[in-house]
Amino acid sequence: MSDTPTMTFWDHLDELRGMIIRVLMVTALGAAIAFCLKDELFAIVLAPRSSDFITYRLMGVESFSIHLMNIGLTEQFMIHVKTAFYAGILLVSPYIIYQLFLFVSPALYDNERKYATLLCFSGYLMFMLGTALNYLLIFPLTVKFLGTYQVSPDVANMLTLQSYMDTLLMMNLVMGIVFELPVVSWLLGKMGLINAAMMQSIRRHAVVAILVVAAIITPTTDAFTLIVVALPIWLLYELSIMIVRITQ
Repeated sequence: MSDTPTMTFWDHLDELRGMIIRVLMVTALGAAIAFCLKDELFAIVLAPRSSDFITYRLMGVESFSIHLMNIGLTEQFMIHVKTAFYAGILLVSPYIIYQLFLFVSPALYDNERKYATLLCFSGYLMFMLGTALNYLLIFPLTVKFLGTYQVSPDVANMLTLQSYMDTLLMMNLVMGIVFELPVVSWLLGKMGLINAAMMQSIRRHAVVAILVVAAIITPTTDAFTLIVVALPIWLLYELSIMIVRITQ
């Protein structure tokens, strides 16, 4: 164990309270900064609704623009607050993880502290990669398909800002969690709960599950978008098998 003085329950409680206060203060600061940078924040958030977005330009998508509308008196302000809070958490998340690690690390052995550091870093990195993939590829394809889909030319789409933001934030969260698959697999492999042979034996079942998850994440009917979402998740599963094999 680390060479730290023995602490009572109340000492630990004081440490926990101080850590929570610091995290809340820094999170509020990050959210306040994002709130003040409204134009820059929503220029990034709303970029996928237009064909000028980088993903559409690289794919050669024909020109289009989706117009969003607001139907509630307080809706725009509340969405501004919610989006700023989410952006603030992403901005200060390294500090939050660092504070949590500082609180837990005194109770760990040196080798456990090394694994905990690797777990925190890799978990954060994979979550951010999942969020970036969703913003740059998966969400734009979803917006393009659902935002321009019409059962008849006589029926115009009137999309609300609320539905746009809810879909974006939900998909960001889901893809961030999905990208934790290699990290969770490494942890379970380290604990001896799974092994590479077991994961290989259920590969066919895993592919079916991946297709189901991909269909839930992107509620579109075209096979291209489904494959675009399912392919990176399948690659993550194969990567997880390799990681578990190396862990063994």
